[in-house]
Amino acid sequence: MKKSWKLISMLCTLTLLVAALAACSGSNSPAATNAANATNEATDAPKDTEPSKDIPTLVWWTIGGQVPNNFSKAIDAMNAYTAEKIGVKIDIKVASWGEWDTKINTIVNTGEPFDIMFTNSGKYSKQVAMGAFADITDLVQSETPDLYKLIPEKVWDGTKIGGKYYSVPTYKDSALTQYWVYDDKYVQKYNIDINNIKTLQDLDAPLHSIKAGEGKSFYPMPMTQGEGLNGFFNNYDDLTLGFSPIGVKTDDASRTVVSVLEQPDIMADLKLLHQWYQDGIINPDAPTKTESDKGRPFFAAQAFPGAEVSWQINDAVQKYDMVQHFGPIYTTSTIQGSLNAISANSKYKNEALKYLELVNTDPKLRNMLAFGELDVDYKNVDGEKVIERTSDTWPLAAYSQATFFNLAVTKGAPEDQWDQVKKLNDAATSSSLLGFALDISNLQTEVANCQSVWDKYKYELITGASDPEKVIPKLTAELKSAGMDTIMKAAQEQINSYFK
Repeated sequence: MKKSWKLISMLCTLTLLVAALAACSGSNSPAATNAANATNEATDAPKDTEPSKDIPTLVWWTIGGQVPNNFSKAIDAMNAYTAEKIGVKIDIKVASWGEWDTKINTIVNTGEPFDIMFTNSGKYSKQVAMGAFADITDLVQSETPDLYKLIPEKVWDGTKIGGKYYSVPTYKDSALTQYWVYDDKYVQKYNIDINNIKTLQDLDAPLHSIKAGEGKSFYPMPMTQGEGLNGFFNNYDDLTLGFSPIGVKTDDASRTVVSVLEQPDIMADLKLLHQWYQDGIINPDAPTKTESDKGRPFFAAQAFPGAEVSWQINDAVQKYDMVQHFGPIYTTSTIQGSLNAISANSKYKNEALKYLELVNTDPKLRNMLAFGELDVDYKNVDGEKVIERTSDTWPLAAYSQATFFNLAVTKGAPEDQWDQVKKLNDAATSSSLLGFALDISNLQTEVANCQSVWDKYKYELITGASDPEKVIPKLTAELKSAGMDTIMKAAQEQINSYFK
């Protein structure tokens, strides 16, 4: 009996070896064909079955809204496509807008496995200092040359920390342009001259007109805790620290590091926000509200020409009016506003880079990630160049994924939308600190302590709920005790050295 089993085992091994050699060499020799046929007949398997190959599935953490019922089906379609193209699949994990900060911090702090992670200037330098991300400086050039060539050198340079690349930047509206966005029905109803509104003070009269006309429970400028008024600190370069209380005025040729909250212009605007909160312009639950409602009468946003079309669809608003009031300007932080990094512990660093290369260079995959399931969430109007949105439930944020310059234009937006975005990038001024990123490797304790202090106060401050004249002296004193002066001193020394 033992001899029989040995003979059978030997025959099976020889048969599999011959078949494997044939598959590797692509041979169609009679011997290989006969061996394969013998194996198929013995197992009743289909005669054309090829040896199985493991396809890695990468975990990609990103930011977005509530996952719809067809999410898995849409991801399956993407995976079928990418498995064939590059032999890689993706498992997309979505952290909601409200929970993203906490969730991503937890993943990094606990060492939870992932392969790709969306990050930005508020977190990136800290995560790099913690050793969370892989150094891809050489890898991105050797393994994904098309990806490296696609993104301009200035944009790559904006991601550098210690002279190295730890992420793939999202090449899009990489220069910051800020807009006021109005629901047109209120613009018409209250005869608002939107083109002459450039500052927060200019907004005071029209917002009060809307409030008076719509009633006590209507809030013309609704806010959430995490966002406050988007772009509030745009005049100050945050050194990529993602920490608003420290910065340099973007047009300051002397590059002097200051306590931002104590600056007269910031204090004046915070006082105005507080007055609006008291007047019912801002919703009373703003400091605790984590997700914005659809159909806001007014909001502020970093955007680009034609962005209002997607907002109209998502918010079921007939028409948004969008008016530029700031920028375009390049800062290191605007470039770092959307990045995708690869885990230092990923087993699939090459595969992760190749996936990011495909998203950035393949219009079909780019559209699927941005818009969802074909013929359910969107349909093609002009190949992969123009699409029509057919649902408002797809949760993934297109800005967080890859370049805009291989993305379809949404029907209703200008057909030259992405050309206009490139023109904004080309026309952008530069912050006096462009290219500089604060190295916090020796400041992690102070940064963490100061962040904890800021977190205690920021939601109430940036939504107008607290009185800045009372809060800022107390907040500043706590920040100084937590090490803010040490951070500012080190930042100034690094800036002076970088620009000498």
